[in-house]
Amino acid sequence: MKRGDYQTAWRLSDRVRADSDPTTRDDPRLPYHLRWVWDGRPLVGLHVLVRCYHGLGDTLQFARYLPALGHQVASLTVETQPELIPLLETMSGIDRLVGFDPLSPAKPAGCDIEIMELGAALRMEPALLPPPYLQISPGPPNYEDAIGLCWKAGGWNSERSMPASLLVPLTQHSCVSLCPGPTDLRVLNPLGCPAAIIDTARLLKSLRLVITVDTMIAHLAGALNVPTWLLVKHDSDWRWMMDRSDSPWYPSMRLYRQPSPGDWETVIARIVADLNL
Repeated sequence: MKRGDYQTAWRLSDRVRADSDPTTRDDPRLPYHLRWVWDGRPLVGLHVLVRCYHGLGDTLQFARYLPALGHQVASLTVETQPELIPLLETMSGIDRLVGFDPLSPAKPAGCDIEIMELGAALRMEPALLPPPYLQISPGPPNYEDAIGLCWKAGGWNSERSMPASLLVPLTQHSCVSLCPGPTDLRVLNPLGCPAAIIDTARLLKSLRLVITVDTMIAHLAGALNVPTWLLVKHDSDWRWMMDRSDSPWYPSMRLYRQPSPGDWETVIARIVADLNL
């Protein structure tokens, strides 16, 4: 996947699944994000339940497959993080959305599959399903000339975050914060971005550019096809591939990679230079 060799990756996935003990499928003894769900059966004509067991960004990235899946199956139910339901309601092909409660997951359907297994199941490379696959209108206030800044990633991987102070040179431009909570940066919304993801999406749609670390905001902006500059740590996640400044997942995205571990200063210097071109 990191090389972009999807066909080989999917064949390896098939082999791993075939060699796995079927009694461990959706194993309740494992954390949700470590479970495998799909048993490999063809999905066409079945009543399918898509389970979203990973992070918000993962769900947004792989939601591109939902309309294509919905056109092939008898019915499509998506069990997703409750905060994403207002966004996914804008997509075609979904018959029912239910909020994922880890303490009381939905009952199995004719065929269950985890959302990150959809690429392999459908054998569809991401470039075949380009954004925007989420549809939403810009909401007030209108920041159409502003740049959105996000410097905080999820707590489980602190290396993706950077100190807000490094972004001070960017605030010579009109900027808004895409992080929750107040900030000392000179931005138009010093109290932070909206709490509801649907309102954050409307904010993103009103911006001329998003500059963000690797977190949910990057996937939301990419899914909406908003111009996005992604700040990527040196040892990047598989989805950002290798030695590329673009992404087949999000054509509106440009990648800025750390030249060495922890070197955000060089990344920000490149951002400043490109903004001033």
